[in-house]
Amino acid sequence: MDISGIDLTTEVVRTERLLLRPYRPDDVDAVFTACQDPEVGRWIPAVGPRYSRDDAVAWVTREAPGERSAGTGLTVAIEAAGRFVGSTGVHRINQHPLGPEVGYWIAPDARGHGYAAEAAHAMAEWAIGLGAPRVYLVADVRNTGSQSVARRAGFTQEGVLRSYLHYPDGGAGDAALFSRLPGD
Repeated sequence: MDISGIDLTTEVVRTERLLLRPYRPDDVDAVFTACQDPEVGRWIPAVGPRYSRDDAVAWVTREAPGERSAGTGLTVAIEAAGRFVGSTGVHRINQHPLGPEVGYWIAPDARGHGYAAEAAHAMAEWAIGLGAPRVYLVADVRNTGSQSVARRAGFTQEGVLRSYLHYPDGGAGDAALFSRLPGD
């Protein structure tokens, strides 16, 4: 995947309804509020059950921008109609044998509008457009909603990665493995 001509710190991706943009300081409260939802913490190990406002500040001001600055990922806020509705990104750029990874989560009050599938599709298209031979996505095998999003975003399930996911409580979980190829 060739990102040599891309400034990941300012890169923006647009879809018909969404703006996938760098995080801004005014996203902190929306990130914190969304991450209080038990479903976000259940499926996103980095969030967990004790996500604090300080965690949201770190995510918005250091972690997401740091990945972009390092050239290892394009982590973006999902904005719909001028409102923060979630997060998505392409991670592990040129770092993983399966290719770059797409991830996403949606704030509870924004679910049911197809934003996750639209954002995941756009992120996969962005990576493939820059030469990624494949893009992958994983979802806990119990997270049927996320697996449905992956399929609607054009990903195909390849199998299950046993004990691939590691949770803050020390537990491990199986992950459904999905991929998108340039011809899909």
